[in-house]
Amino acid sequence: MAASSSSSVSSFFFIFSAFLLCFPYFASLGAEARHDPCSISSLIHKKVFKTFFLHKDDSACPAKDFYTYKSFIHAAKSFPAFGTTGNITTRKREIAAFLAQISHETTGGWATAPDGPYAWGLCYKEELKPQSNYCDSNNTQWPCYPGKSYYGRGPIQLSWNFNYGPAGEALGFDGLRNPEIVANNSAIAFKTALWFWMTERKAIPSPHNVMVGKYVPTQADIAANRTAGYGLVTNIINGGLECGIPNDPRVNDRIGFFQRYAKLLYVDTGPNLDCAHQKSF
Repeated sequence: MAASSSSSVSSFFFIFSAFLLCFPYFASLGAEARHDPCSISSLIHKKVFKTFFLHKDDSACPAKDFYTYKSFIHAAKSFPAFGTTGNITTRKREIAAFLAQISHETTGGWATAPDGPYAWGLCYKEELKPQSNYCDSNNTQWPCYPGKSYYGRGPIQLSWNFNYGPAGEALGFDGLRNPEIVANNSAIAFKTALWFWMTERKAIPSPHNVMVGKYVPTQADIAANRTAGYGLVTNIINGGLECGIPNDPRVNDRIGFFQRYAKLLYVDTGPNLDCAHQKSF
C-alpha cells in the first residue's frame, strides 16, 4: 500500500507540473486540453486564438467567419508533430511562427489599423488580382486541369499546380481538378498550410524542422548564409521574392506578426529573424 500511495503522489505531482509547464491558464482551457495539457489546444486555446486574430471576422475581411479555431485544431490533429516537438518553448515558438507566416500571407492590416497592423491576420482567403493561372505547364507529374487556376488560396496562399497536386494527394482531395476547395473548406484550408509547413522538399527543409531544431544545413546552405531561424522559414516560403534584400517591408511584416504572437505566448523569438543576407533556395 505504501508503494501505491507513493506512486499516486508522484503521478499527481507529474500531472500538476505538466499543467503548470504547458500553459499558465489551465482554468480557462476546454475539456480536451485539460485531458492533454501539452496538446495544441492547451498551448493556444480559443481565447488566445481570438487575441491573435482580433479582426479576422470583421465585415471588412473577405474571409469573415471562414478561419475558425475549431478548423485550426481539427487540421492540426492531422499533423501530430506540429506544435508538440521539443520543449514547451520550442512548441510555442513553432506555433507562433506558423501563425505569423499565415497572418502575413492573409493580412488585411495597414500601418495605422485599429489595434495595429499585426492584429489583422487571416483576413483574406484568396489572392487578390492574381497575375496568372499559376500553371507550370512543364510539370508533367502534376499537370494542370483545363480551365483551372492555381493562384494563392488558404492560410499559406497555396499556389501552383505542383503544390496543389501533392497537397491534395496527401490530404485526400483532388487539388488539380478542384483547387477551389481550399477557399471553400476551412479545415482543408488549414490542412494545406500545415502540409506545406511540415513537408520536406528536394534540397529545401520543412519550416517545421527549422523551427524545432532539426535543420541540418548543407554546404550549399552554409555558402548561401542560410542559418536556422525564423528568417529561414521566410526564405522557404517566399525567398525568391523577399530574401537577400535589406529591410524588405514584406519580411519586416512577417517579423512583426511573429514578435507579437511570441510575446502573447510568453516566449522569445530566437535568433536570425530576417533573411536579408540569405540567398534564396
